[in-house]
Amino acid sequence: MTIHTTAADGPLVATAPAPPRRRRRRYRIGQTISRSRYISIAVIAFAGLLGAWALLSALGVTNERFLPSPWQVALTGWEQITNGELAADLGASTYRILVGFVLATIMAVPLGALVGISIRVEAALQPLVDFVRYMPVVAFVPLTILWIGVGEEQKFLIIWLGTFFQQVLMVADAVRSVPRSLIDVGETLGLSNGRILSRIVLRAAAPRIWDALRITLGWAWTWIVLAELVAATTGLGYRIVIAQRFLQTDLIFAYLIVLGFLGLITDVLMRLAGRALFRYERIGR
Repeated sequence: MTIHTTAADGPLVATAPAPPRRRRRRYRIGQTISRSRYISIAVIAFAGLLGAWALLSALGVTNERFLPSPWQVALTGWEQITNGELAADLGASTYRILVGFVLATIMAVPLGALVGISIRVEAALQPLVDFVRYMPVVAFVPLTILWIGVGEEQKFLIIWLGTFFQQVLMVADAVRSVPRSLIDVGETLGLSNGRILSRIVLRAAAPRIWDALRITLGWAWTWIVLAELVAATTGLGYRIVIAQRFLQTDLIFAYLIVLGFLGLITDVLMRLAGRALFRYERIGR
């Protein structure tokens, strides 16, 4: 506080200092931006990466055997499109992913819900699921061949192993996140446990369960290379393995880019579907 007088022997007058001026922040934590700006930034990031790649290739900084140029990769990808191999590989891999993922989801969602609502089921299953999910899926490849052979079932099983255990835990966490107050309301209204589970718990947890499925579907695209590692005659992963044997790095890059775009497209579609299915979540916020 500043103290001063109006005259030599006049009364003392106390005045508070002016509040400090708040510095305007250009960026704030948690700041949101418009969708158009978001898309623009994403496009610029992709273009910057592609430009850096093209520049390195043009300057001859890297050996084309290890890092082919973007136009060489594009030409190879176009050849795979025109000769029909990319379409056949894409169809086979998509079929394997969908079957393995759907089987895992059908089993994981109800089991994860039980783990999330019952402490007894959690005690019986969660430690076991945690134990198995830390085992590398690649170590199961020879075992799956011994168990069920090298047919399509073995590919489905690899996708299932890579997604099921993660889904169980993520669904259980989604169910546990439901506020206890909502369950109390159901009990106050006299609803049975089954109705509370179906009408309140699962409905409230559905957006987070959908996000768990979206994330694990993205993981399934990464497991397809491992699933098609043995005894496959078509598929995106199979083509990558064959290209590796002959050092066709341009073909490897072309198929890796295809896998990346497929994962990105499915993620965007799942996000859009989630916004359409769970409008009530945004209204509640």
